[in-house]
Amino acid sequence: MSEPSLSQTGDRTFFGHPVGLSTLFFTEMWERFSYYGMRALLVLFMVDQISKPNGGMGLDAATATAIYGIYVGMVYLMALPGGWIADRVMGQRKAVLIGGIIIAAGHYSMAIPYTTTFFLGLGLIVIGTGLLKPNISAMVADLYPEGGARRDAGFTIFYMGI
Repeated sequence: MSEPSLSQTGDRTFFGHPVGLSTLFFTEMWERFSYYGMRALLVLFMVDQISKPNGGMGLDAATATAIYGIYVGMVYLMALPGGWIADRVMGQRKAVLIGGIIIAAGHYSMAIPYTTTFFLGLGLIVIGTGLLKPNISAMVADLYPEGGARRDAGFTIFYMGI
């Protein structure tokens, strides 16, 4: 007798893949949307004149681009300690959840019109992304057996969310 298919066993799928892939796909998609969307406006906000009705910070272009460069560099650098913390302390699932919450707190903090909360928000986004980014990809890998035939296709679907 043959093995029952996923539809016969009642298991749900996402394009023929484990349903957890859809959760990871959309989590990564919205995280990247928030990151790149904010990043696109970051320097413009920092150099915009304070005197305008919805004005920015009024920084000179050199300072704004330096802050931008440090921010982008730290986002990717924090993946190293974020992966280590998940492996040694809290686990991947908890790291992704806490990272997402910290990222959201960072965006909310940046909405408060004070310089202190702006930089606090940048720092929170850096920390949250450091926890989320390295671990969500590892969670996709854990959905499939090592060398599984659908694993590459699962990563292709996941990376479409980025």
